[in-house]
Amino acid sequence: MQAVNLKSFKQKIGRNKTAFKRFLNRVNKNPPKNIDELTPKLEKEVWKEVDCLSCANCCKTMTPTYTPADIKRISAHFGQTPKQFKDQWLKFDKKEGDWQNKIQPCQFLNLKTNMCSIYEIRPTDCSGFPYLSIKKITDYMHVHKQNIEYCPATYKMVEKMQKLLSV
Repeated sequence: MQAVNLKSFKQKIGRNKTAFKRFLNRVNKNPPKNIDELTPKLEKEVWKEVDCLSCANCCKTMTPTYTPADIKRISAHFGQTPKQFKDQWLKFDKKEGDWQNKIQPCQFLNLKTNMCSIYEIRPTDCSGFPYLSIKKITDYMHVHKQNIEYCPATYKMVEKMQKLLSV
């Protein structure tokens, strides 16, 4: 597993983002028959190559959405009411209709270690990220198109997929 070099990653994104998004659009419009069997295999390869703790770009540049269950669970951990927790840490995004972090990087990210201080009770959105091998990948294609810019694992997954598929 290699440490992620964010500067190099951002340069790769600059060179390949448009081509990767076009590729994902083609896969979405005409998915290969084996795509849903292929993605879990590729995901295993990706996680052998990408070290999230050397990166944490998602926590530095994105915000998770918090479900009511997340808010209840995390606020209880801090000995707060859900309202107190929301007032202290979250904002409501009217456009998206979601509770999100007020600040970036995430207030629960330790910037020295890239570790989450609430990892065991983190939001559901965080625990599923980056959604690489969702059962029906075409249902999450819009998410992958967004995440290639933020997540080296998603980028690597799309890169591997593009090499294997001629779509």
